[in-house]
Amino acid sequence: MDMRKLVGRNVKRIRQEKGLTQEQLADLSGFSQQYISGLEQGRRNPTIVSLYELAAALGVGHMDLVRPGEEKDA
Repeated sequence: MDMRKLVGRNVKRIRQEKGLTQEQLADLSGFSQQYISGLEQGRRNPTIVSLYELAAALGVGHMDLVRPGEEKDA
């Protein structure tokens, strides 16, 4: 299992469920839109701190970002 892709899918799914654009998530999280895009594509390797900050911006627990089997397109 590629954890980068798993995290990216979860971030994208949760962001879309919340009705947020990448730009809005970038504003909420303090990360750039380019970082969010790369993360969602599985090209970024987020740190533990980044996961906590993204989870807080999305209003979810950090484990929601690393939990397998949450993708709706699976």
